[in-house]
Amino acid sequence: MKTILVIGGSKGIGNAILSKLLDHSKVINISRTIPEYKHGNLSHFSCDITKDDLPNIEHADGLIYCPGSINLKPISRLSIDDFKNDFEINVLGAVKAIKAYLPILKNGTKPSILLFSTVASKLGMPFHASIATAKSGVEGLVKSLGAELAPTIRINAIAPTVTNTQLASKLLRNDKMIENITERHPLKKFLDPKEVAEMADFLISDKAASMSGQIFEMDCGIVSFKI
Repeated sequence: MKTILVIGGSKGIGNAILSKLLDHSKVINISRTIPEYKHGNLSHFSCDITKDDLPNIEHADGLIYCPGSINLKPISRLSIDDFKNDFEINVLGAVKAIKAYLPILKNGTKPSILLFSTVASKLGMPFHASIATAKSGVEGLVKSLGAELAPTIRINAIAPTVTNTQLASKLLRNDKMIENITERHPLKKFLDPKEVAEMADFLISDKAASMSGQIFEMDCGIVSFKI
C-alpha cells in the first residue's frame, strides 16, 4: 500500500482526492483544518502551508498539492499584495512542500508529484490576471522539475475549469450564474470535484508511469473547442 501526502485535503477538490485515495492508500493530510471524517488509513497534521514549518514525515510515495485561490478582480483593483498572496499560495507553497519532502519521495516506490493549474493559464479571461499569472508559474514549475527529477520522480498538473466547490461558490451562487457557466462550456457542464479526484488518482498512480511534465486540461471543452 502506497503512502500519499496530500496538502490541503480538508476541503473542495483536495477533500475529494483524499476520499478517493483512502480506498487503496495510506494518506497523510496536511491542512489548516481537520477533515470531517475519520478513516484507518488517514492521518492528519494541522498546518498553514504559507506560515508554519511542515511536519516531519518519514515516508511517502506521492505528493499532491491542492491549495489554491480564485481572486478575480479587474487589474485596476488588484494590488501588488494580491499578486504576492496568490503567488505564495499557488507557487511558493508548492515549492515549499516539494523541497521539504523531496528527500523522502526519492526513496519512495515509483514516486510522483501532482500540482494544480487552471484553464485561465491558456484561455485569456477578464479579471484573472493574478491567478493566471500564479498558475502559469505552476505550469513552468511542472515542466522544469519534470526534466530535473526524471527518471526518479514524475510530476504533472491538472488544469481544471470551474469546479463545484466552496472556493468557486461566488461563481455559482445563483441559478442564472450556473446556467451561464454551463452554457459557456461546449460540453454544457462544469466540473464535479469527484471527476478531478478520479484524474488525480490516475496521475499519482503507476498507471501513469509514462507521463511527466504534463498539464492535463479538464476544461469541459472551453479551451479545446470553439463551437
